[in-house]
Amino acid sequence: MNLEKIVLRDESDTLEFKESTGEWKEIIKTISAFANTKGGIIFVGINDKRKISGIQIGKRTFEDLTNKIKENTDPKVFPEISVENIDRKNVILIKVKESKSKPVFAFDKAYRRVGKSTVRVTSEEIRKMALEGERIYWDELVYERADIEDIDEEKLRWFLKEAKHERNLNISIDTPINEALMRLNLLRDGKLTNASILLFGKEPQISFLQAEVRCVRFKGNEPVKPFIDMKIISGDIINQVNKSLDFVLEHIPKAVWLIGKPQREERYQYPPDAIREAIVNAVCHRNYEEKGNVQIRVFDDYLEVWSPGELPKPLMPEDLRKTHKSIPKNPSIARQFFWIKFVEEVGTGTNDMIKYCKEWEIPEPEFKHVTGDFVVTFRGKITEEYLKNLGLNERQISAVGYIKKQGKITNKEYQSLCPRVNRETLRKDLNGLIAKKIIVRRGQKRGVYYELA
Repeated sequence: MNLEKIVLRDESDTLEFKESTGEWKEIIKTISAFANTKGGIIFVGINDKRKISGIQIGKRTFEDLTNKIKENTDPKVFPEISVENIDRKNVILIKVKESKSKPVFAFDKAYRRVGKSTVRVTSEEIRKMALEGERIYWDELVYERADIEDIDEEKLRWFLKEAKHERNLNISIDTPINEALMRLNLLRDGKLTNASILLFGKEPQISFLQAEVRCVRFKGNEPVKPFIDMKIISGDIINQVNKSLDFVLEHIPKAVWLIGKPQREERYQYPPDAIREAIVNAVCHRNYEEKGNVQIRVFDDYLEVWSPGELPKPLMPEDLRKTHKSIPKNPSIARQFFWIKFVEEVGTGTNDMIKYCKEWEIPEPEFKHVTGDFVVTFRGKITEEYLKNLGLNERQISAVGYIKKQGKITNKEYQSLCPRVNRETLRKDLNGLIAKKIIVRRGQKRGVYYELA
């Protein structure tokens, strides 16, 4: 590309000049316009009279501009950005490709290019673009800064062998790397996708620093220092699942369970299959455009698995207890996890977690959104010894026992259990159980009742 000749041209439907990064909002609108039409080039450091003023390039110039583009486009746009020297002055060059996922919005509005002007797209045009467009997910995007040499052949061969064994995948273990990736739909236009790097890259975190699992064993039941243990698990995302489960099993206790008379067996505090399912979901379905890591937090009496990003719409946490369809955020990653039986792709994962916990005789897992993350919480078996260790009195322990048998308790039923105790004391008992997150209050007025949290 002869840049000196290009900058002699007038602005057009594929060419734009901006004098400085201070015009970043207009730059992002132009990026939306180019992405919604046929692509284009933006020079920053040249005004619309083609005078080259240049740009001062600081430590954070690239990072700030890239973040502003990413944060203010939807779907997020990742143009190719470079610094070029023209007439001995630094100029930023932004190359924008036509998007296959249209319309692309900037600041919640869509734009298109008409001649040398960036104009708003009408609502009718937006509907037409959406119908004609092909949605491209983040994990299916090309990662421009990697090539086939960045793929770990040993990891790929292991995967092909495992997928053949688990699902009878019809790709030979000896298939050339390029062909194998192509048949797994992990190449786009002959180039590696984000998913291929996360699954089989030699060093995925060089490309995606956020693609890690942070495991912490806290002392007690509060997320505060000092930690008993902490481990950051990196590498490919398949290995992350296995190593994360190993960390949890290393840090949760085992106990002797009565499974019949006189049979007994040792069991972990939580069902390993349910924990594994939660970890797989967190790694597979997280939002990889978020900077945060998957987190696994192990406490004395409960366990949390945090995944960056909320559930895909229209799913809400309460839907996960019902029959629901699978809506993967990262369909390319989900498909590879399917081949090795990490997932089933039919939306049964959370229902399986509930089933495992019931079989383990522990409370059902809790699903919720917390500050933009999706969190799964497991709690241990509620035994009398466990409740005493929490400092509960005999009345409160009897209330919990009643709920375990009956499913819930009302104020009237609690008064019947403790006929000689005044109502104010019983009210404090129930509020104490709520404060310790053992029970939750449901209903209103005369319909109030209490369930295990």
